[in-house]
Amino acid sequence: MEKLNIICVDDQREVLSAVVQDLERLSNWINIEDCESGAEVLELLDDLDADGEHVAVIISDHVMPGMTGVELLTTISQDSRFKWMKKVLLTGQATHSDTITAINTAGVSHYFEKPWNAEALTECVRTLVTHFIFDSGLDYQPYHEELDQQVVLARLSSSF
Repeated sequence: MEKLNIICVDDQREVLSAVVQDLERLSNWINIEDCESGAEVLELLDDLDADGEHVAVIISDHVMPGMTGVELLTTISQDSRFKWMKKVLLTGQATHSDTITAINTAGVSHYFEKPWNAEALTECVRTLVTHFIFDSGLDYQPYHEELDQQVVLARLSSSF
């Protein structure tokens, strides 16, 4: 079974802890990493890639010191090693312009405003991980029970 990861990044520890806690029910089949800065994320990505692990989803705050979430996600989207990674912007302070840039430049799949709905975020991540597995060509069967079954059925029926 391939090792899958989700990375959550926010410079506010209490927000980061809340996101990780909300995603905790996915932790029986996917590893959840947390980072407090864009620089920390880039270092972690290099380490995980070197170990042959996959990052399926990154959830990023926007307003962070040093590197904004949009800048981070844009940097990641330009790295071919992570072309299948799904990106989520979870923030309360992005402007309309920031959001457009995130979608057009960084390839953000979803946008959530703070405060977010934990159930909606978790189900979104489950769906994005399912798409990641199929898009990247990984074997879905070891994760079958945990994946978004509607996406699995759609992907399997479209392959016939």
